[in-house]
Amino acid sequence: MEKIRITLKDGRNMDLELFSDKAPETVKNFLRYVDDGYYSGTCFHRVIPGFMIQGGGFTDDEPGIKEKGKNYPPIKGEFISNGVNNTVKHLTGVISMARTFIKDSATSQFFICVTDCPHLDGEYAAFGKTVDEESAKVAKSISEVKTHSWRGYDDIPDDPVVIKSITRIE
Repeated sequence: MEKIRITLKDGRNMDLELFSDKAPETVKNFLRYVDDGYYSGTCFHRVIPGFMIQGGGFTDDEPGIKEKGKNYPPIKGEFISNGVNNTVKHLTGVISMARTFIKDSATSQFFICVTDCPHLDGEYAAFGKTVDEESAKVAKSISEVKTHSWRGYDDIPDDPVVIKSITRIE
């Protein structure tokens, strides 16, 4: 089982384990971005208390956000409504791929649930979870920061929550 560490610019960490047995293409895709260092300097650009924190596609661009840039081609969405038997539930601390309304549109963006989100089960590719309570608490604290809207984007943190790095750990 692969494990990763999300290190924030402020020094806090979130450790997660990835479920390559449940969502192998999703994990492979995510780790390709990790190994390329793609996530360094991106931010959690959408945070909603009682729901989730989303990151992996934008950098901080005061007062708003800016798209990170080149992504790999989209991958097949590994979830039940798309014909894949991925039974991982969207519980507190679960990481999942963000996508558009198109089921096979996931690229680099991901989200971490800060509460149980059963309405997402079978509709999004859940592929891992936080490994400890402290990691889940960090995610929850990010979801509770003050936010604003900017140029059609909502729920952007007033003070950017920047990812310093995402790395593999033992």
